[in-house]
Amino acid sequence: MPAWEISRAGIFFAEAMPCSFDYESRLWDSGVRSVAGVDEAGRGPLAGPVVAAAVVFNRPIELPGLDDSKRMRRAARERVYDLLLGNPDVSVSHAVVGEEVIDRINILRASQEAMRRAVAALHPIPEHALIDGLPVHPFPIKQTAIVKGDGLSFSIAAASVIAKVTRDKIMADYAIEFPQYGFDHHQGYATAKHLAMLRLHGPCRIHRRSFAPVAQTTLDI
Repeated sequence: MPAWEISRAGIFFAEAMPCSFDYESRLWDSGVRSVAGVDEAGRGPLAGPVVAAAVVFNRPIELPGLDDSKRMRRAARERVYDLLLGNPDVSVSHAVVGEEVIDRINILRASQEAMRRAVAALHPIPEHALIDGLPVHPFPIKQTAIVKGDGLSFSIAAASVIAKVTRDKIMADYAIEFPQYGFDHHQGYATAKHLAMLRLHGPCRIHRRSFAPVAQTTLDI
């Protein structure tokens, strides 16, 4: 079992260790039958939605290469994504919250709303959630927040892959609609190329107007 400490706020801070089912096993052994890993992708970009995913493993399974999606190559993420969706012992859901909502309620609240929606979309709704980062309040089920959990818990890592690949696919579609920005290459993040195109063309429909680099431009298309 991993060595961890729990703060007064109920947040787990684990020592460095490989990704595993240790957190899930602790809950399973306590009688919790259904545990969802929850994570999001897209908090930082200047454009596009934030996407959250929830993943429930009905039993431990082998998924070679599964890790925090940020540490995986694109081809590996897409392979694991397909394996997760095609496995009958895995339940998967995701939720998308668009840029209009992000601008209205802020990115933190939008990310948390996406997480709530992702969990609510699972059937049946799990008993407990392992959430990457900090606790989400309110939340529809019991939760355990794990700092850097996407590199520690297989369920959270799986959710990070689903969220990341789903969002990348959305941004690839937007790249067809708005080819001048290169969304299929940077997925809306503030790369040098994206910032240059933003200065040249101004923001498009999917840019987040509440983010400073976008707010500093005025031309809409």
